[in-house]
Amino acid sequence: MVASVQTVAFEGIEACPVAVEVLITSGLPSFTIVGLPDKAVSEARERVRAALSAIGLALPAERITVNLSPADLPKEGSHYDLPIALATLMAMNVLPSDALESAVVMGELGLDGSIRAVAGALPAAMFANGRDATFICPEAVGAEAAWAGGESLLAPASLLALINHFRGNQMLPKPKAKPELDGRDLPDLVDIKGQESAKRALEVAAAGGHNMLMCGPPGSGKSMLAARMPSILPPLTPGEALETSMIASVAGLLKDGRISRARPFRSPHHSASQPALIGGGQKARPGEVSLAHNGVLFLDELPEFHRNALEALRQPLESGDAAVARVQAHVVYPARFQMIAAMNPCRCGYLDDPALACGRAPKCAVDYQSKISGPLYDRMDLHVDVPAVSARDLSLPTPTEKSADVAARVLAAREIQAERYRRLGAPEAVRVNARADGKILEAAVRLDDSGRLLMERATDRMRLSARGYHRVLRVARTLADLEGAADVTGNHIAEALTYRRMSPHMAMTAAG
Repeated sequence: MVASVQTVAFEGIEACPVAVEVLITSGLPSFTIVGLPDKAVSEARERVRAALSAIGLALPAERITVNLSPADLPKEGSHYDLPIALATLMAMNVLPSDALESAVVMGELGLDGSIRAVAGALPAAMFANGRDATFICPEAVGAEAAWAGGESLLAPASLLALINHFRGNQMLPKPKAKPELDGRDLPDLVDIKGQESAKRALEVAAAGGHNMLMCGPPGSGKSMLAARMPSILPPLTPGEALETSMIASVAGLLKDGRISRARPFRSPHHSASQPALIGGGQKARPGEVSLAHNGVLFLDELPEFHRNALEALRQPLESGDAAVARVQAHVVYPARFQMIAAMNPCRCGYLDDPALACGRAPKCAVDYQSKISGPLYDRMDLHVDVPAVSARDLSLPTPTEKSADVAARVLAAREIQAERYRRLGAPEAVRVNARADGKILEAAVRLDDSGRLLMERATDRMRLSARGYHRVLRVARTLADLEGAADVTGNHIAEALTYRRMSPHMAMTAAG
C-alpha cells in the first residue's frame, strides 16, 4: 500500500502542491528519496530515522521508497521532514491510512522528535485554506500560520504530540495570531535641523511613492533623512501587509509569528551583490528589492555599488517584479518598492568646497557620477541637492513640525490618489502617482495652459526623455494632490522641474 501526505513546494511566494508518497516493500533494508530532492531533503531520512527512534519506533528492515510528486519539480528545504515521517508512519500502520487525507503538512524534525520552525508557513497556510484542508505546522510558526485565518490548524511541538492527537490521547490547542507590530519607535523628522528643501522633497516622495536621489557632501544628513522616510509613510493596507508578510515568511524573516503594518525599510551595504539585491542564489531566494516590497529600498553611497547590481535594478523599478531565472527554476517575486538613494558629488565628497576639494575637481565629479548610468538616473523622479548644514542652522531651536504632522498630509494626498485611480479603473497596483502610466496618467493629469507651455519648453531645453517627461507630470500631480488641487498648474510644473536634473552624460553632451 502506498501512503500519501500532501505538502508544498515554493515558486516565489506561491505554494505548489507536492504529494509525499511512501512505499514499503520486501528487499534489502534501504531508505531512498526520489523526485529531485536537494541536499536538505535527501538528509531527511536520517532525521526521520532518529526522530522515530526517539519516540520508541524503528523503521522496518525493508525497502522504503519516498517519492516527491511531481517528480520534475525541484524540492528544497527541510520542511519535507514531517510529511515524510507521517507518510512513513501510515505505511507502517502506526497511523490510520485516512488520518491525513485532507491535510497539508510541513515541518523540520529534530533528532529528539521535536518539530522545528521552517520558512514559508504563511503562504502554505493560505494554500491549505484555499483547499479547505487542515494545515499542520511546527508550534514555533503556528501564530504566523494563524494569520491566514484557517478554521483547521494544528501546531504540535513534537512528533509524539501529533501522533497522540490523531490517536485521541491528546488535544492540541489551536494557535492564535499574535498582535501586529506597530512600528511606532521610528526616527522622527523633528531631529533634523535645517535642510528644509530636502524635507519638502522627502514629503513629496512619500506622498506620491516617487524614487528620490539625494546628492550632497558627507555629514549633510542624507542618511538621516532617508531613515525618517518610514515615519511619514502611511501604514500598509491589510492586503499589502499580507503580501509583504508572505515574502518575509518565504525568506524566513517573519519573527515570532507577528506581522507588521509598518512599511518595510531595507538598507543593504554597497558591497551587496546582484543576487543579494535582485534575488537568486542557489535556491532563488528573494532579494532586497522584494523584501522592500510596498516599502522603501535605501541605497547609500550609490556609485559604490557594483555596476551590474545597479543596472539590474532598472527592470524591477519599471515593472514592479523581480524575475530570477536559473537553470532549474524561473521565479518571479513582487518588487513594487520606492527607491531612495544617496551619494556624494565626487569621491572625496567636497566638490563645492574649494578648501576641502581634491586637486582633480571638477573632473573627478564627472567620473564619479558617471558610474550611474543614464537610464537608471532617468528613473529617479526627484533629484535633490543636500548642502552641508551651517553652524547657524545647528544652533536653531528644535523644529516644531514632527513626522506625525507630515504623515497626516502624506496620508491625505495618498487617499486622494487612491480614490482617483479607483474611479479611473486603474489596476490594483496603481494607487499612487508614481505607478500611473499611459492613458491612466493622461486622465489623472489635467494641465492648464501655463503648465502645458512650460512642459513643452522644458522638454526641449532639458532634453527630457519620454520617461522623464512623464515622471515630471507624476511629480506635479503629487504636488497638486498635497494642495488638494484638482488641476495641475504651471506652479506645480515649475516646482516639479526643479527636482529634475540632467544626467552627467547628458550634461557633458550639452556642454560640448
